[in-house]
Amino acid sequence: MNFDLNENQSMIAQMIRDFGAKEISPFRKEWDDEQQFPLQLFKKLGELGLMGVLIPTKYGGSGFSYNEYVTAILELAKLDPGIGLSMAAHNSLCCGHIMLFGTDEQKEKYLPKLASCEYLGAWGLTEPNTGSDAANMKTTAVKDGDYYIINGAKNFITHGVSGDVAVVIVRTGNIGDSHGMTAFILEKGMAGFRGGRKEDKLGMRTSETAELIFEDCKVHKSQMLGEEGEGFIQSMKVLDGGRISIAALSLGIAEGALEAAIQYSKERHQFNKPISSYQGISFKLADMATKLEAAKLLTFKAADLKNRGEYVTLASAKAKYYASEVAVELANEAVQIFGGYGFTKDYPVEKYYRDAKLCTIGEGTSEIQKLVISREILK
Repeated sequence: MNFDLNENQSMIAQMIRDFGAKEISPFRKEWDDEQQFPLQLFKKLGELGLMGVLIPTKYGGSGFSYNEYVTAILELAKLDPGIGLSMAAHNSLCCGHIMLFGTDEQKEKYLPKLASCEYLGAWGLTEPNTGSDAANMKTTAVKDGDYYIINGAKNFITHGVSGDVAVVIVRTGNIGDSHGMTAFILEKGMAGFRGGRKEDKLGMRTSETAELIFEDCKVHKSQMLGEEGEGFIQSMKVLDGGRISIAALSLGIAEGALEAAIQYSKERHQFNKPISSYQGISFKLADMATKLEAAKLLTFKAADLKNRGEYVTLASAKAKYYASEVAVELANEAVQIFGGYGFTKDYPVEKYYRDAKLCTIGEGTSEIQKLVISREILK
């Protein structure tokens, strides 16, 4: 097994570091404090090919594998986890759903504009009263000739306001029926479809999270992804890839926190010695480095299975569960190593600390990941 970065991964990592030094780091605190979603930054990421990492070149994408994708998210997350989150949601959820289940016509219509970020993508599954219990969603699509009339609302949607294209999963059958949901592609500006309230969040504040609202939204059947009733099953397959995205996001946070802690521990002196010379600190760093490496191995294993088209549900759940918990732990330990300074916004670890928690919640909580893992190993 070769764990070295390939040439493309190394190129992408350096490109993002160079880009981020000019376009992200100088504005990170302002964006976070004011909860700004820097839409124009994503247009620039589109020019770099990062908004269509997995999209085939024939549709204007970069045509890379999940190895390059994980590396891209990791490097963006080290700079600002919210930016990494938005890039991941656009790529794996919206673009990913269309790539997996769209017709040739749908792919040709949407993927090139998504790859360049002329269109920013959103994906809508979660509702106010149905987080993990998606089969009980209340948003409905009622057939009316060649059209469907959608009513209801989604919440916690990345790019709910700013997104140009949204893949939404709505109920076309009975409540609780896993074959009673259907996916549609909606576009901004359609009558009866709009963004709603933007969430005021603890962390990931540079990533926009908002409602999607449907009021007698009329959608032609040509906008359906796959067949009627396949939406929930499609979503579970999309989330297999999405969990790798969150694992990669977690790796970026954890690695950023560790690097900051190592540097600070060498620079900070107490009792005339750097604090890294004390076992209380050096042993923390040893644990942090080991857990980060284990999380990387799980994540790149899942990425490799995904690349080869093999069964990935168990591996992606393990990677997402472990990496997200490690991100929270390492961010917490980094704040502890910084001491009082870690509790201020003068250093990056307090932001990693706030941002990390979302990784244990989004795209399936840690508890849901354990449910998936246990069901898989008990088959």
